[in-house]
Amino acid sequence: MSKEIRSDTWIWVVIQDPGENEQFLGQLDEDKSESFIPAFYQKEDAQQCLIQLKTEKLKKYEVQAICFDELAKDAKKNDFMIFMLTGAGEILEKITP
Repeated sequence: MSKEIRSDTWIWVVIQDPGENEQFLGQLDEDKSESFIPAFYQKEDAQQCLIQLKTEKLKKYEVQAICFDELAKDAKKNDFMIFMLTGAGEILEKITP
């Protein structure tokens, strides 16, 4: 279900430590040495996939909506790609911001 993503498209991401020290939950594909931020078209997909993502036990996580342009700027600044995923964790699209 790949869609056209524009700069003003709202997508869903996982936020680590929501509040003062919040940041996007990043992941590393060790086989390909790719750092990425998992992103989703639907909130339910993000919630479903969260249990498959690598997380830290003592951290809190929350699914939030964000404008694609904001995510892309932060991802680029920190050398991360954006992977659009399904709820099962399958890659729909790899985006290099």
